[in-house]
Amino acid sequence: MVRNLRAGMLLVSFLGLTTLGFCQLRAEPCDSRPADRDAIRAHIESIFQAFIDHDGPKLRATHAPDWRGFLEGSQTGIRGIDGYMKSVDGATRPSPNGMKSYKITEFDCMLYGDTAIVPFVANVHGEYGGQPADETLRIVDVYAKLNGAWIQAGSDTQAHPKELEARMSRLETISGRFKEELLQVREHVWKAYFANERPFLEEVLPAELIAIDPGAKQWSTRDSILDGAKHFAESGNKLTKLEFPRTDMQCYGNVVEIYSTYHLELQGASGPSSESGRATETFVYRDGKWLNVGWHMDAEGRE
Repeated sequence: MVRNLRAGMLLVSFLGLTTLGFCQLRAEPCDSRPADRDAIRAHIESIFQAFIDHDGPKLRATHAPDWRGFLEGSQTGIRGIDGYMKSVDGATRPSPNGMKSYKITEFDCMLYGDTAIVPFVANVHGEYGGQPADETLRIVDVYAKLNGAWIQAGSDTQAHPKELEARMSRLETISGRFKEELLQVREHVWKAYFANERPFLEEVLPAELIAIDPGAKQWSTRDSILDGAKHFAESGNKLTKLEFPRTDMQCYGNVVEIYSTYHLELQGASGPSSESGRATETFVYRDGKWLNVGWHMDAEGRE
């Protein structure tokens, strides 16, 4: 009887703890706990303000030591506060660049005991290189109450789908390393054609290539371009000079249109010759490299 009584007491204790556990994990809308809701929102706004103020210590203090998550542009998960601070390092130093203001346009919160899931949308205004920049972020924060206070324990910060769509159609300025690499690839494509540098041409000219060449009745394809390079090399002709007197660009997302005037000189069995004209070339940045997916050329004349 004593054994049965003890077993019964243990069962009651177990059921009590289980029930308590379920109660702690019961989903509660934040509006049912307004004090917690307001504390979490105020904490989120303090993080935005820390970015505006370039306040590194405040950013560190508002994130849990074992923080986990993704920031916009993250290639892999960020682990720990040191990883987070490294990811936002550029925003922690005084600079004319960075966030200037924000507005939370949508806010929701669901509580599970001392844990909260907080999805929200925010419009952010900043300045970079003296130019204004506006974007909309879609964020899900994970909050935990540690030592009696709410703190951000994790986050997934992404550009809003409407923002991504706008970026793909927005005229951008290409400069620095990307512009330099693109111009090098563009020139290399021309020289590789006349030199029949087939490995490079096969790498940079994708299967979907469509091109319109001067005087050609049919549009060119990747295969016909490769055949043309081979035939040029077999003819014994050589490219002796290549210039692009004028080059302009338009960049939309990962696509760049290059508008150029060109002048080239050739040396063959019958002597030297030259050609000048205009070219519109389309390049796509894919898998870490520039691909020449098409062009339209017209020749002003040959000599």
